[in-house]
Amino acid sequence: MDVFYHLDDIPEMNDAVLTIGSFDGLHRGHQEVIRRVVTTARILEAPSVLITFDPHPKEILRDDAKFDLLMDIDHKLTLLEIMGVNTTLVIPFDKDFSTNSASAFLNEVIINKFNPSRIMVGYDHHFGHNREGDGKFLKTESSQYGYTVEIISEIGDEGEIYSSSRIRNLIASGNVRRASYDLGRAYGFDVKVVHGSGRGHELRFPTANFIPTLDTQMLPYQGVYLARGMVDGKWLYGMANLGTRPTFDEKDFVMEIHFFDNEVEDLYDEKFEIQFLERIRDEKKFNSAENLVNQLNLDKVYCLERVDVYKEEK
Repeated sequence: MDVFYHLDDIPEMNDAVLTIGSFDGLHRGHQEVIRRVVTTARILEAPSVLITFDPHPKEILRDDAKFDLLMDIDHKLTLLEIMGVNTTLVIPFDKDFSTNSASAFLNEVIINKFNPSRIMVGYDHHFGHNREGDGKFLKTESSQYGYTVEIISEIGDEGEIYSSSRIRNLIASGNVRRASYDLGRAYGFDVKVVHGSGRGHELRFPTANFIPTLDTQMLPYQGVYLARGMVDGKWLYGMANLGTRPTFDEKDFVMEIHFFDNEVEDLYDEKFEIQFLERIRDEKKFNSAENLVNQLNLDKVYCLERVDVYKEEK
């Protein structure tokens, strides 16, 4: 897949089959849009093109609070290549760019650079200043530029539409199992291992403390999770804890994972992906370290019974 970050670098292109969007999470709804783009492009023997933005527009335009992301741009590009997209344009999004009208974006970016024969967008996609551009706008302009437009309807199940905002809410509540279903893969992100207090070693449950490599990464609700990490090219299963270790009256929020494989060496400063498979329980305050260890052993037994389920789902 060719990836471009500057308009001037894009070679002349014609009759592209194109889509536009932030595509945070690349969930099942996004996947349907991209599947149609890639399939149509192959039938027409035309290039498939995806235009996205980094940072996410809401990171720039929202002043009220930090906007949490489901994935970073590198993960997004990796998945887009796997999905068969030929060309991706990553537009550096800032407040200056946000003032561009939908007409200017259509003419200067979409038409001048890709001259598409077809444009496919999701039912809720908007672009341009004040979100003035949408599928209806693209259809209105289509006769002038000679492309056709397909608006992809919402998809979902059990009366719920797949959406990035719904998935964020699921993760924020700890329901990573359902969030992973909506995503079409287990929810996770890249982490870096950092120094911890050594509390896990004292309890004979050694852990690797970690932080996300993306500052704005969406974090699961605090608690204990069955999780896995991609270490040295293979998935290692374990238990992750997100919380403040109330048994020891600590206050700082800590993320740590205990791998069931006792052969795992010191991972300090290593970077790898962690996926959160299932929330096991709330974080609890125990009367003693011994009671905590007893509960951890029970958690481990349960998690080991569940591991085979997730191995089959990979």
